[in-house]
Amino acid sequence: MTGGPWHGDRRHGGAGEGDSASGSARLLAAAVRRLQDDAARARAEEGPRTLVDLATGMLAERLAVPPGEAAVRLAGLARTAGVPVATLAAVIVGRQEDREELPTPSGPSGPSVQPARNPAAERAAEPAAASVAARAIAAAPDLPAAVDALLRQIAGPLGAHAVVVWQRLPGGALALAAQAGLRADEAGAWSRVPPTVATPAQRAVSEGVECWPDDGTAGTTGPVPAVPSVGGVDAPRLVLPLVDDGRRRGALEVLWPGPAPVLTPPQHRRLRALADLCSTLLGDPGAPAEPDRQADVLDGLLTPALLLEPVLRDGRVVDFTILRTSPPFRDPLGRPRSGLDGASLLEVYPVACATGLLEPLLRAHASGEPRSGERLHVVFRSGGTDVPVTVRLAVAPFGRRLLVTWQPAADRPGESDQAAMQHQAQRLARVAGFQEHPGTGRILWGEGLAELYGRSPHAPAVPLADLAGHVHPDDEPAVRRLVDAVERRHRTSSAVFRLRHPDGTEHYTRVVVEPVLDEDGRLDAVRGAYLDVSAQHRTEIALGATRQRLADSEQETVESEQLALRLQRAILPSAPPPLDTTGLRAAVRYRPAAKRERVGGDWYDVLVLPGKRVLLAVGDVAGHGVGAATGMVALRHALRGLAVTGAGPGRLLEWANTVALREPGQVTATAACVLFDPAGGEVRWARAGHLPPILLGPSGAEVLPLPHGVLLGALEEAVYEERTVQPVAGDVLLLYTDGLVERRGHPTEESVDQLIRAAGPPGHDLERYLDRLLELSPADTDDDTCLVAVRIE
Repeated sequence: MTGGPWHGDRRHGGAGEGDSASGSARLLAAAVRRLQDDAARARAEEGPRTLVDLATGMLAERLAVPPGEAAVRLAGLARTAGVPVATLAAVIVGRQEDREELPTPSGPSGPSVQPARNPAAERAAEPAAASVAARAIAAAPDLPAAVDALLRQIAGPLGAHAVVVWQRLPGGALALAAQAGLRADEAGAWSRVPPTVATPAQRAVSEGVECWPDDGTAGTTGPVPAVPSVGGVDAPRLVLPLVDDGRRRGALEVLWPGPAPVLTPPQHRRLRALADLCSTLLGDPGAPAEPDRQADVLDGLLTPALLLEPVLRDGRVVDFTILRTSPPFRDPLGRPRSGLDGASLLEVYPVACATGLLEPLLRAHASGEPRSGERLHVVFRSGGTDVPVTVRLAVAPFGRRLLVTWQPAADRPGESDQAAMQHQAQRLARVAGFQEHPGTGRILWGEGLAELYGRSPHAPAVPLADLAGHVHPDDEPAVRRLVDAVERRHRTSSAVFRLRHPDGTEHYTRVVVEPVLDEDGRLDAVRGAYLDVSAQHRTEIALGATRQRLADSEQETVESEQLALRLQRAILPSAPPPLDTTGLRAAVRYRPAAKRERVGGDWYDVLVLPGKRVLLAVGDVAGHGVGAATGMVALRHALRGLAVTGAGPGRLLEWANTVALREPGQVTATAACVLFDPAGGEVRWARAGHLPPILLGPSGAEVLPLPHGVLLGALEEAVYEERTVQPVAGDVLLLYTDGLVERRGHPTEESVDQLIRAAGPPGHDLERYLDRLLELSPADTDDDTCLVAVRIE
């Protein structure tokens, strides 16, 4: 190795040796300069640290509080005054010594100026100086720096490996405000904790409960180290509520990787004091969590709204956190507002975001410009059922957040409820809803519709325009007329046809379809409901066959009326369904005409709907005999099937009017339709030329006001007005047909008033009350009579 070039340079006395010596000298000089700079910086920092120690000791002596609490007081005063802690400490020390000049720190070029000595203050400052963490946190510029100092100077020496500070968000969710010692993936996974996740920190904030590592109350929920337990023992942790001005605003959490340490009483007091100090930094504008005042704005809004905070990843917005919802906001899937606060928008509404809800939010956030009145067709999914909704969306930037509001694009009262309740129709075996957007080709089928078509649930949906290819050839003209009426003339239409299955079987099906128009009057979507009426059709076929067999018989009329009476008795139940869960009690009566040839189309219905709502209905089809009875069957079944869509009584009568117009012979009828909502105690009702219901209460009888509404089957496009009443417990609602009170030559109102006064109060026995009404009835027309009485329990 002696022949290498380095030895050669030395051996020949070249410049290598001198260059090496001068290089070493330069490195040594640089090291000396660094040490001098470090020393100068240490001297510069010593002055403020000494001032903070002295001021803390003086406050502890004057206020008779521990040094940790004195440090909290000093930090709070500095933040209130808007000055650094060191500056306020200099003012406190200077005023106590009646000095005109503040102590100034020494710089690299000059000696430091020491404050005047105060022996009493210095003796009081000795315990404060021992609390290095309190001094460091008090002088920290922000919460992350304070948490880092807490881990390094207090928690770390006690064996802890991480410190986390949680901040309570409006609505009860927790945000990770600052942390030290956690891995990046742990901090990211626990950046938000919904109020429904029962972590120790959540309990500390909501209940004010302290959790110490050596008392056996700490759990493992929350950010947990890589080794969560030792020997099967849960990872110990300290959790203290952070209280500011009497309000729990967050929690301090300290995590240990191994067995629980045994903390002494002084350590308990010191950690509590440090938690108090952290609470003063939690409201700092420099802290990650924003002030609550933006979220509090939502409490004053009268419209449904959400406050969203963007979630960033690699500089891009990938999601939004729901910070708060306004009081009028109702989740489309029926979940409580408390379950939404602090949750991810993508997790709460995944299908809605995939079908168009997320894009306008991202655009509004990127541009910073508000968007208002945008019409969206989105889908909410609940329990495997798709609920399509057309909404109007408004988005406004609100600082770095978004203020979002959406409302169903409803053209009529009750349509928003209908959209929210469409998925309930799938629970009935013979009813299924659908919605189709011809412009995009997107078709949404309700649960059970594929089965009605005899197709696999995974098979593609059948467009309305292709429906004629799936029906019996004899029914194709009727289906084409329906499609033309909806898509070209923009009119609600219905049809009955034989739907052919791939295996060759046929099902008689009724479909009601309505168009959805945009603001320019163009077709935007079509929606409707299918009803399997095979059983009803078989009844009609049997009825028709019986009429045909009796056509040549002398007893044709008598037997036909007997058949109508049997049909009516078979269709109308002798007793209402159980209503215990709805808060109602009901009784019904049906009295056929004394003369069999006078048997008419009177009918009633009591039906419990999804959501414990109750449908009450009575009606009277014009005419007598089999024709009236079959018309009664059609209208009663149509109302029962359509009621599950969630539509209001006025809308149900509009659809029933369409059915009456399409029935053979163009049926005309009167009807009264009542919807009782036990949740709000509200009764909504509408009528089609029928007598008004009567509300019987402690103060007497009241005939409900008459909303506008013509006979079913009278006009092509009839509109039925709705009215609302709010009965109280003990009230009785009475519905009836005109066979109870109709007298030749007398006003109906006079007969009603005479009967109600004669019958007296209903009492507790509704069955006896209805029998009394039938006994006292002044009617002389010998017509059918239906009675329905419902008591509000």
